[in-house]
Amino acid sequence: MKPRLLHPEDFAGSSEKVARELIGAVLLVDGVGGRIVETEAYDRADPASHSFSGPTARNEAMFGPPGRAYVYRSYGIHWCLNFVCREQGHGAGVLIRAIEPLEGIDEMRERRGLDDLRLLCSGPGRVGQALAIEHAMNGCRLDRAPFRVFARDADYPIATGPRIGISKAMELHWRFGLKGSPYLSRRFPVPVTAAAGRRA
Repeated sequence: MKPRLLHPEDFAGSSEKVARELIGAVLLVDGVGGRIVETEAYDRADPASHSFSGPTARNEAMFGPPGRAYVYRSYGIHWCLNFVCREQGHGAGVLIRAIEPLEGIDEMRERRGLDDLRLLCSGPGRVGQALAIEHAMNGCRLDRAPFRVFARDADYPIATGPRIGISKAMELHWRFGLKGSPYLSRRFPVPVTAAAGRRA
């Protein structure tokens, strides 16, 4: 069965819901990409989100219709790719943190200047470089060229944990990943259970 192409209505839910559902989906940019294995959710009410203080020239796309790309530069170096969620004007999105390379691997290796498959797209900046993300893609629809996002083809086991590189809203476990994937940007913390904490 041919995988289903995701359309704007598929991104109309909360960023937390969409971030979960994107684990296992396939992202292609001009035919280059792979399976999404790690995401982070952000929302207007979330103090760690770019949209928390309202619309600006930088984050305007985040307040646009769902199913668009929000592209921003991280640390003045890397372009990072986000998928806009919720209704227009709300300001929510999902950061694509890592993918498992499947298509256009030679192009990714050339863009990244390395051969190690595990490191090609293991982090949002690496994803941006490997997929040749640029600011011109900001605000573009995700169901039109150069983007293609296909729904996951099965239920994947999902790990959750706090988001990376933020200092606010750490209590929100809005980082999601494919359990056991070697392509994650960072391992998820192992939950400590009461039984594990007991002494023999």
